[in-house]
Amino acid sequence: MLGSFSGTTVPALLNSTSNQLYLHFYSDISVSAAGFHLEYKTVGLSSCPEPAVPSNGVKTGERYLVNDVVSFQCEPGYALQGHAHISCMPGTVRRWNYPPPLCIAQCGGTVEEMEGVILSPGFPGNYPSNMDCSWKIALPVGFGAHIQFLNFSTEPNHDFIEIRNGPYETSRMMGRFSGSELPSSLLSTSHETTVYFHSDHSQNRPGFKLEYQAYELQECPDPEPFANGIVRGAGYNVGQSVTFECLPGYQLTGHPVLTCQHGTNRNWDHPLPKCEVPCGGNITSSNGTVYSPGFPSPYSSSQDCVWLITVPIGHGIRLNLSLLQTEPSGDFITIWDGPQQTAPRLGVFTRSMAKKTVHSSSNQVLLKFHRNAATGGIFAIAFSDHCRYLNQKSGKLNFIPSSTLGQMCETLHRSGPHLRPQFLHL
Repeated sequence: MLGSFSGTTVPALLNSTSNQLYLHFYSDISVSAAGFHLEYKTVGLSSCPEPAVPSNGVKTGERYLVNDVVSFQCEPGYALQGHAHISCMPGTVRRWNYPPPLCIAQCGGTVEEMEGVILSPGFPGNYPSNMDCSWKIALPVGFGAHIQFLNFSTEPNHDFIEIRNGPYETSRMMGRFSGSELPSSLLSTSHETTVYFHSDHSQNRPGFKLEYQAYELQECPDPEPFANGIVRGAGYNVGQSVTFECLPGYQLTGHPVLTCQHGTNRNWDHPLPKCEVPCGGNITSSNGTVYSPGFPSPYSSSQDCVWLITVPIGHGIRLNLSLLQTEPSGDFITIWDGPQQTAPRLGVFTRSMAKKTVHSSSNQVLLKFHRNAATGGIFAIAFSDHCRYLNQKSGKLNFIPSSTLGQMCETLHRSGPHLRPQFLHL
């Protein structure tokens, strides 16, 4: 139907595209009016020239007669420059009301579709010189982008592409690529991803073509609570990592850093680590706690455990047997004032000696736990370094110029009301 008209407004000029025209007039039983008067004349059905199909685009519509409309759209990654719809105009010379559009690979922009294509400017031709283009992939919150390169060729080192896991220049860089090697696929863990391309003034290459698909950012299992340790990390989505640290006195068994893997079932790339008390070891911190193996659970190992505690030279070690719940029949702890079992012994301690405090005269002490009983127990020995005391009524202190203040941490002390130091050299 070319039109339906009523009232007193004169209709616009009409053009038919057929050799026949059908008119239907209708009036009811009420008001009468002057009616209508129309004129017609025959016109040739010449068509508009077939419009060109833009490179990297498609055309819809195969009729090019008067008032026919042809539509255009671009392939993924290209932007339409011009009018998406053009119409064949009447007149003695048939022509379209607008020229056919172009499909251009633009420099930068924002893409919000759940899947799409990003191209270097001018692709598949060479990109221009001195370009700085930035695209933002903006997906709904809770989705990331799976990025895959289909073509890649840039001037090595000078022309490059950067992918960042976020919308800012300071967002974490997922990769920087240059040359002709096709980059591997990437997974962003943010709903916004930045693609940046730079070219300098010299060589030009075909550039790149990449496609992206949105995927749901499901989380890996929560690693907390983490017994006897701390978990550090911003999140548990695909590609994100968490770090595990143990509390003082515990030793980490397993991988300290885990990364959430991509896949149908989200999981970490390694089993969760554990913080356990080792049976013996070398300790060099200035303070801490030595725990029984398996603490806070009762120890079960029947082997002997030996710890060597070392603090800076010039210091002694204070040990407080704050918790000692060993089995009275055969389980005991021996402490030596030195690094070997031939050093003077500070004592042998059993369950009845809890809360006892001992001091070493050396900067090293050796602890040995021996288990003989069938059932287990627990213990905790807190230690810290301290300045040694000289208890002689008289003596000599030699200062070594190369020594540090910490190494000269000795103080004078004796029972009695007076202390008279005499400097021999100053």
